[in-house]
Amino acid sequence: MRAPPPAALALLLALAALAPGHAQAQREAPPAPPPPAGPALAAELAQPRIAVDTAFSGAELLVFGATDRLLGPAGDNVVVLGIGPGRDVVVRRRVKRLGIWVNGPSAHFREVPNYYALTATAPVAGLLEEAARRERRLGLDMLTARIPGPRDPEFRRALIELKRGSEQWNEEEAPVEVSGGRLFHARLPLPSTIAPGDYVVQVLLVRANRIIARQELPFRVDRVGATARIANVSRNQPLLYGLACIALAALAGWLGSVIFRRG
Repeated sequence: MRAPPPAALALLLALAALAPGHAQAQREAPPAPPPPAGPALAAELAQPRIAVDTAFSGAELLVFGATDRLLGPAGDNVVVLGIGPGRDVVVRRRVKRLGIWVNGPSAHFREVPNYYALTATAPVAGLLEEAARRERRLGLDMLTARIPGPRDPEFRRALIELKRGSEQWNEEEAPVEVSGGRLFHARLPLPSTIAPGDYVVQVLLVRANRIIARQELPFRVDRVGATARIANVSRNQPLLYGLACIALAALAGWLGSVIFRRG
C-alpha cells in the first residue's frame, strides 16, 4: 500500500485540526467573573410620614434592615440615630429671693434639635472612639458639646434634663434587636409633643470600631385635621387666634361659675 502524497497528508492534518472537539477546546470561554457583592447595609422605615391629629398621644417609628455579616458581640454592630430640625432654646436658672422662686441667669442655645433618639445593638461608648462619637453626635453629652451657646456645664446639663423631661430626647433606652444573625429592627419613640417638620434617621454599620457604611432615611411629621387648621390660623391670623382663645377662656370661666353656683 502506497503512502499518501505529501499534499494529501497535509490536507488530512488540516481536517483533523478542524474536528469539532478540537474547535470546542479552542473556543472555550474564560471563567465568568464572580457576581458583585451586595451592600454592607440596607435599611428602611416602616412609616416615612407621621400624621399628628388631636388624638395623637405619641408613636413609635420602626426602623428595620439587614447587613452582609453577622451582628453581635463577635461581629458587626448597628447604631440608629433619629434627629429633628434645630431651633433656639433658652434655659433659665431658678433662684430664691425673699422666699420666692424667680427666674435668674439664663443661657441661650442655638440649633438645638427638637428631637433626638439614639439606640444601638451595644452601648455606643464601647463601639466608637470619642472623636467619632463627637463628630456624629452619638450620645447626649456629645450632642450638647457641639451645640452653640454658653460653655457653662450646668446650663448644658440643665438643657439635657429639660429635653429628657419632655421626652423629646432619649438615649439607648431600648437596644436594637437582632433576628437571624443579620436582620435588625429598632423602635424610636416619638413623643406627643413632637413638632411638625422634616426629620432624618441615620443608620450606621460599625465594624472593628469604625463606621464602614451609613444610610440616611428621611421622614416627615405633619399636622392633620383640626390640629392642622388651628395651627394654620395661629400662624396666618394671629389676631383672630388670640381673640378666639380669649373668648374660649371667658366661656369656660362663665360655665364654671354657673356650675359651681348651682352646686
